[in-house]
Amino acid sequence: MTGECTPGYWWPFVARVLALDPAARDITQTLCGPALADTVASFIQLGRSDLEVDRRKLLTASSGYALAALGLPDPDSITRRVNSTPAHAVRVGCGEGAAIKTMVKSLGDSAAELGGGHARHLAVSYLTEDVAPWLNGTFTQATGRELFAAASQLAHLAGWMAQDEGDSPELQGLAQHYCAHSYRLAAEAGERELAATALRGLAVQCIDLGYRAEAVQLSEACVTYDRDLDNLRAVAYYNATLANAAAQDNDRRLASQHLALAETAIGRPQPGPTDSWAAHYSPGRWAHETGMILNRLGDLTGAEEHLLLALDFHGLDRRRTRAIVTADLAGVRLRQGNTDDALAGWTDFLDCAEGVRSVKISSALHDMSIRLLRFPGTPEAQQLRERAASFA
Repeated sequence: MTGECTPGYWWPFVARVLALDPAARDITQTLCGPALADTVASFIQLGRSDLEVDRRKLLTASSGYALAALGLPDPDSITRRVNSTPAHAVRVGCGEGAAIKTMVKSLGDSAAELGGGHARHLAVSYLTEDVAPWLNGTFTQATGRELFAAASQLAHLAGWMAQDEGDSPELQGLAQHYCAHSYRLAAEAGERELAATALRGLAVQCIDLGYRAEAVQLSEACVTYDRDLDNLRAVAYYNATLANAAAQDNDRRLASQHLALAETAIGRPQPGPTDSWAAHYSPGRWAHETGMILNRLGDLTGAEEHLLLALDFHGLDRRRTRAIVTADLAGVRLRQGNTDDALAGWTDFLDCAEGVRSVKISSALHDMSIRLLRFPGTPEAQQLRERAASFA
């Protein structure tokens, strides 16, 4: 406490357990607030801060905050709100929760097609202008659970959109905080699958940021939720995430174990229809993720087979996703020494990527441009680099 480390995300937990005064170490309420505040109040404040651009610098992603999310849920949050709502609060029924889910689907479909940078402000404005009064409204315990579950989906979408919009510390910090709030809201609503999916979002961000140990731990926590789930796509979703984290951590045994579990789950028929939040994890998306895990493990043949499987057999219905998979396939083929097919693949990638606002697309463009420097005398390579420059 008095050494080289300055109290950060962990100080509110220490203060709470030891009954210390946060002011004793001059830790501001702004820093302590997210961990100690009511979940709904904290979520709404996050959205308002997001809209106030100058305040984004207060939020940055950290490995510690991601891991601390595991201990954040407040199990009495809904009950407390049911019992202490002001008399003037708006009355909320089941229709409001359904409305949030409908809006999340509409905004999510648009973002999946055109990237997280497309219309993200609409999702945040919807939170602060429309959803906030409902979350602060009058509702029953059952309605509160539905409302919190729907708000969890909105928080997760806002986090995914921020993460996909850019790789700045501010956007990544917003993404991390939104995902943590999504987990809190889902856990407080008793929605295990939503909670697991939010944890998966935090784990994927840790993978992208290079927090290897945290990514594995969050992925393992995520997988523990699927023991009580009958949604096979969700089981595949979470196990593939753990395999991805393990591969980044150079743990081939753990990665192979959970790749096999994911393959078994995705290959079995889903028993009956589902409106699951993880239902979008199609065989095509599983094949893409598996291909990139195999690529990281050095199995280029297996990686190419799975990426082709994603594109040609299962198909991918979103332009953003298809562009990313096409770029990944081109990269794998270049590593195999298949330059002609790599150049053809990058041409298809640029055709798909035009108009998409996603950090994944920007990263793929940069990666392609750098790798094409190896072919200064190849006209096709020069043309691709010129096209990539025009995207920027």
